[in-house]
Amino acid sequence: MSGNVKKAMIGNRRHGVIALACAAFVAGMVGMSYAAVPLYQIFCQVTGYGGTTQRVEQYSDTVLDRTITVRFDANTAAGLPWEFEPVQRDITMKIGETMQVAYRAKNLFGKATAGRSSFNVTPQFAGAYFMKVECFCFTDTELAPGEEMEMPVVFYIDPAIVDLPEMKNNNTLTLSYTFYPIDAEKTGTKESVSLPKAGANLGG
Repeated sequence: MSGNVKKAMIGNRRHGVIALACAAFVAGMVGMSYAAVPLYQIFCQVTGYGGTTQRVEQYSDTVLDRTITVRFDANTAAGLPWEFEPVQRDITMKIGETMQVAYRAKNLFGKATAGRSSFNVTPQFAGAYFMKVECFCFTDTELAPGEEMEMPVVFYIDPAIVDLPEMKNNNTLTLSYTFYPIDAEKTGTKESVSLPKAGANLGG
């Protein structure tokens, strides 16, 4: 085998290795892009970044004498023919007190429609201290034509929030939900919720 042929074969192998490396890099980048959304969501839930609230399994065991007002906001994205609103616009509660409120949704369309909600808290720094024991966020919810549903939110404000310098001149938080349309035929589920009176004190 001549030297030129050997050089050509070696060159071809090198090009092949480079091509495979590039393909693996591109595949890795695509995989990372798909993973970025759930990883970002986990990051927000853990840190409270962007006003993301925290999920907990237990009620608060510490209640302070200091009160705070929580306002409730509701929005629907284009393409979802729902009437969506909080049952009550705001409550004033003790910090650390576990409360239950509700949002109400009604399908105004002539056939079943479905939605999924996202949420945030403002001011954004308060997200890490807004503890939700129960909520309807990220749950596929389908409503029949004209059907109306109440959806509970059980939460408390972590007493550690009073140590934040930002809270010195702030005594109001806002919990905001937005419902986005999804394909009702693909949900395969329908939420059924019963709850006590909105604004109920659940103890703590």
